[in-house]
Parts: sequence; C-alpha cells; structure tokens
Amino acid sequence: MNYYVYILTCADNTYYVGHTDNLDQRIQAHNSGQGAIYTAKRRPIALTYHETYPTKNLAMQRECQIKKWSRAKKLALINGNMQKLHQLAKRRTQ
Repeated sequence: MNYYVYILTCADNTYYVGHTDNLDQRIQAHNSGQGAIYTAKRRPIALTYHETYPTKNLAMQRECQIKKWSRAKKLALINGNMQKLHQLAKRRTQ
C-alpha cells in the first residue's frame, strides 16, 4: 500500500498539507466539506502537489516537516524549484 503527502491550494489561496492512503478519495472528502475543518471553510480546493511513500510513518514524518515550512518554501516545492528550496532552507539556519 502507498501513502501520500499532499498539498492543497484552497479558494483563499492558502495551502493545506495532509497525508492519506487514498488520494482521490481524500480530495473528494475535502471538496465535499468532510476532509478537515480548515478546508471545509475554504472550498473549493485543488490538489497542487503530492509525494508517495511506502509507509504511513514516513508519510506522516514528511507531512510534519512540510507543515513547518514557510509559504515561500512550500511554493518552491510545488514548483519543483529545488535551488530556491535550498536557498530558503539555508537562510533559516544562518
């Protein structure tokens, strides 16, 4: 079984990060108002990014990591801009 970490873009242009073992079903739940309180108030949502993991534990660890990131860092990940992602990570440690 695969597990997914995903980033949604909400109607108010905010991001929501989560994990699931059924991505399609989870997106439908979010769009129907059953996914999370945060997304229920910010519908419609759109899947912006996702990653696949072999275990639930790895997916949950990655979800926690991404949730701590700034909007700019999440956007760099979504856009696949690894150079920008690394620059933003370095900035925080200096």
